[in-house]
Amino acid sequence: MITLYGIKACDTMKKARTWLDEHGVAYTFHDYKKDGAPSAELLARWCDELGWEKVLNRAGTTFRKLPDEAKADLDQARAIALMQAQPSMIKRPVLALSEQHLLGFKPELYATHLS
Repeated sequence: MITLYGIKACDTMKKARTWLDEHGVAYTFHDYKKDGAPSAELLARWCDELGWEKVLNRAGTTFRKLPDEAKADLDQARAIALMQAQPSMIKRPVLALSEQHLLGFKPELYATHLS
């Protein structure tokens, strides 16, 4: 089963959901705001596979509003704790395809992995 993780109101999420719907791809949607943050174990798997530096969205306002001491000396464990506390810091979307995960939305990447 394919699972799409993110926040319903996010514009990039809307594009990903529209693409999946238009291409007839069945998926489950996990909304961080409604369903809660991913577990630390799941975030660790994403970080191990994709790199915590990519999974943690440092460009978003939630991360930028953090005090400097919270952003200093980041490592994977601290990044996971931040993302669990505030899932809006997770780059969106994360598309879980059995054993592989796609980060962000690129139509050509979705087409390659879902055709």
